[in-house]
Order: sequence, then C-alpha cells, then structure tokens
Amino acid sequence: MRHIFEKGKNPNSPTLLLLHGTGGTEHDLINVGKIISEEASLLGVKGNVSEFGMARFFRRLSEGVFDEEDLIFRTRELNEFLDESAEHYQFDRNNIVAVGYSNGANIAASLLFHYQNSLAGAVLFHPMVPRRGIEMPDLSGTSVFIGAGENDPLVPLHETKELAELLKDANANVDVLFEQNGHQLSGNEVYAARDWFYKIFSK
Repeated sequence: MRHIFEKGKNPNSPTLLLLHGTGGTEHDLINVGKIISEEASLLGVKGNVSEFGMARFFRRLSEGVFDEEDLIFRTRELNEFLDESAEHYQFDRNNIVAVGYSNGANIAASLLFHYQNSLAGAVLFHPMVPRRGIEMPDLSGTSVFIGAGENDPLVPLHETKELAELLKDANANVDVLFEQNGHQLSGNEVYAARDWFYKIFSK
C-alpha cells in the first residue's frame, strides 16, 4: 500500500497509523498525528480503492452503504500490511494506535471488529458502524476515542452511539466527544484526542 513512514523520538510510544478520509492521501493526517503525539512514529497510508478518482479504503454501494465483501477484503489487506510494515520499519506490531477520519475511521473500526490485537487503540473521527450482526473479538485492554459531530449530515447521532455501545460490549474502553460541527474535523476534536492519548499511552 502506498504510504509514508516517519520514525518517532520515543520507541516506547505507539506507532500512529494515519488513515485519511475519502479523496485523501497518505500525507493528510501527518500534522494531526504530530499534534496527538510529538514522539510517536507516524505511518500514513493511502487507500487502494478509487471512487471517481478519489482514494478510499474500501468500496461503497452508495452514501453510507458499505460494500461488505470489499470491506472484509480490504480490512484483511490493511492488517497484513501492518504486519509487513512492523517488520520492515522495526516497530512494535502490538503497539499501534490508528487515527482515522471518516472513511479512514471506518476501516480502523473494521480492524477492531475483525482482528483481535490488530490495534492497541484507535482515534476514530466521525466513524460509522462498519458491520452489524457479527461476533466481535474480545477488545479488553483496547482504548478507543470517538470524535463526532452532533449535526453531522453523513453520520447520524444514533450511529455514533451504536458504535460506542458495540465496542463497549466487546470490552473496549471507549471515550466519546460530541462537537457542534458537522462532518468536518475540528481542532477541538484533535486536541481532545491528544489529551486522551497522553492519558492512556504516555510512558
């Protein structure tokens, strides 16, 4: 997968996996990652799917309707890429925290839904529920921060609450922040994610 890797100052800090929204690139969330942690290594990844020329991490059938078959395939693809990247760049595979926005948050959530220990934690900005009606892995010890907009036209409030409950039911530790904004990623969300990250992962 097309990507960029920046080695951090603290080898004990989780590597931040940066996952863009629709139409983004591997560079999109680098600055967000640097705000969340000044010491962590950064792995920015570009989605392999093109929708009318816009990069995505998996196909969708329509707005808000995921192509589940492709989602499952692309989630496995990303999980295997993380295995390879950890070996290549010599970072701890068991100490990765995803930071995803919109489509990137959805593929990060899908990693949590499908693969136990794929992530040590996740920052999900404006995510949706990736799949319903499946048995999720035990997420004990996994911490998740969700940033959402109360007026988000793409992600209804109940969708955010359902995702939080599904993660909690799988034993994840979940913190949710609701902002007044729509689907746009706000500075308040990023700085709240930074404070959350520091509280959970600072060593």
